[in-house]
Amino acid sequence: MYKLSVAAVALLLLAVDVNAWGPLGHATVASIAMQYLLPETRSHVNKLLANDPAPFVSTASGSSTSAASASTSISGSLVSSIAAPTAPPTKQLTLVDIASWADDFRYTPEGAFSASFHYVDAEDEPPKKCNVKYQRDCGESGCILSAIANYTSRVQDHSLDAKQRAQALKWITHFLGDIQQPLHDEAIAIGGNQINVDWNGTVVNLHHIWDTEMPTKLAGQFTPENVKAWTKKIVKELEFGQFRHHKWDWASCTDIDAGAACPLVWAREANSFVCSYVLKTDPTGKEASGAYYEGAAPIIEMQIAKGGVRLAAWLNTIFAGYPGLW
Repeated sequence: MYKLSVAAVALLLLAVDVNAWGPLGHATVASIAMQYLLPETRSHVNKLLANDPAPFVSTASGSSTSAASASTSISGSLVSSIAAPTAPPTKQLTLVDIASWADDFRYTPEGAFSASFHYVDAEDEPPKKCNVKYQRDCGESGCILSAIANYTSRVQDHSLDAKQRAQALKWITHFLGDIQQPLHDEAIAIGGNQINVDWNGTVVNLHHIWDTEMPTKLAGQFTPENVKAWTKKIVKELEFGQFRHHKWDWASCTDIDAGAACPLVWAREANSFVCSYVLKTDPTGKEASGAYYEGAAPIIEMQIAKGGVRLAAWLNTIFAGYPGLW
């Protein structure tokens, strides 16, 4: 239904949107994770980010700047404050501040090598059949599965300098958000980039509305206040609401020494939504801001929640030796 020639794919990769969730979603994943970081984990994270000489810090406008700063910490079962994307230069960087660093870095000459790390091209047949297979889908240049495995190893490697380990932490933070977005685990039509839909009367590609337009409609523009509000809402669901019985299952895969095993579990789970909802019926040319959005919104919020608890459990296992969500 959406097949493209090899030549077309090669050309289109130059302009593909691979910024899963946009800065709003990534900041919220990081903010949720900070709710569940153990003290030992938080200490290691703070030290690594303090040793990063020139991090890209997300701003409320969605662009980035180079800085050596951050803001407030998060503690308690509900959010009392979040790390503001724009903060005084004397404050400690947090995961929220660096959550979109990988998207910024990939567009620099030094970071171009990392473009393929943001996704895995599942060569399946949606909506008939969805699956992710490591050997088939993770190309020679690497993919999000191998990237998570690699940077999980590197962040623990004390033979590396502080900057390299800090960069590994920033990649992990970003990729555990990316992998939850269903179209980052799908090859068809360049992950939906070549499927055009209508969004409030404007032609937009399907990948973009999953990354940005639908999360924005759900939670508002990328501002510190909206990140805080969305974090509070999701954490409340994790503690007392619809997600409370799922939190431990979502964070149950924490074998940091098993290479791409856990990332493959997460990718397959997200990829399943491509068949069950994203492309269940062909959305090409249809208005997506109404009924399609209403069906997608609960999936988006759930995937953001998964990203947050999985990031926390992953980092806690790396730095404290156990997931720490209970």
